[in-house]
Amino acid sequence: MSEKVHCLIIGSGPAGYTAAIYAARANMKPVLYQGIQPGGQLTITTEVENYPGYPEGIQGPEMMIDFEKQAKRMGADIRYGIATKVDFSGSVHKVQIDEKDWIEADTVIISTGASAKWLGLPSEQHLNGYGVSACAVCDGFFFKGKEVAIVGAGDTACEEALYLSKLATKVHMIVRKGEDGMRASKVMQDRVKAAENIQIYWNAETDEILGEKKVEGVRIKNILTGEKQEIPLSAFFVAIGHKPNSDIFAGYLQLDDAGYIITQAGTSKTNVAGVFAAGDVQDKIYRQAITAAGSGCMAALDAERYLTEKGIH
Repeated sequence: MSEKVHCLIIGSGPAGYTAAIYAARANMKPVLYQGIQPGGQLTITTEVENYPGYPEGIQGPEMMIDFEKQAKRMGADIRYGIATKVDFSGSVHKVQIDEKDWIEADTVIISTGASAKWLGLPSEQHLNGYGVSACAVCDGFFFKGKEVAIVGAGDTACEEALYLSKLATKVHMIVRKGEDGMRASKVMQDRVKAAENIQIYWNAETDEILGEKKVEGVRIKNILTGEKQEIPLSAFFVAIGHKPNSDIFAGYLQLDDAGYIITQAGTSKTNVAGVFAAGDVQDKIYRQAITAAGSGCMAALDAERYLTEKGIH
């Protein structure tokens, strides 16, 4: 079965839903497929306090329901389904849904997001949203005046450790390698080492996150000696990277070394005319709901201009 649409949106986080709102209002009759995680990463986020317009804060899943309702009210056609294959070789872009039906689209907006990398501990998943987080900028504020831990060794981990050090009384930083094996740039390493309330544990790995209903501590293990120690704390942040959900676009779209879709500066345009990317699948710097929504708006406006220039109505 094949279907033809003006605007196909793949993914349903803040970027996808915002693109759908703008595209629907521009009479582009957008069709949005929600993907493997309807609502994106915000559906595994509890309290969102930094998105404008919600003075009392809002639960992540509830916020995504609001986004979806608004997109539907504007006339967006929102469907369940996962994009499993694409063919961007011709002037009409083809996307396969659930390994069977093909959609032909004049424009495609990719907002498939990125998935945080996790350590793979059962306790990590059990306590996710209850003190375990993959975003210090999103959730650090809730642990002001408390002790927290962060695991990671790159620039992002260092940036988040420094961010947390301004809020928390103490930051326990867990680094798997020794001092000479830290991936972060020298300047970031120096800043972390100079911070009085950041304690670095070298050659350490997370053995277990402790707590039943919320994070109460972490047990770490020294890789060289096997020695274990328990540290009481209120939050555990994972900063070992993100993986953009871009695998099916490889071969057609330009990706960077980490797999993020490359867009032209100041736009949502990819290297394929009529294909646009928004949100975390192309943003490895900010990764916030508000920036994702903004880039979703850009993608819809770019797609509308593309259709107008092509004389497609």
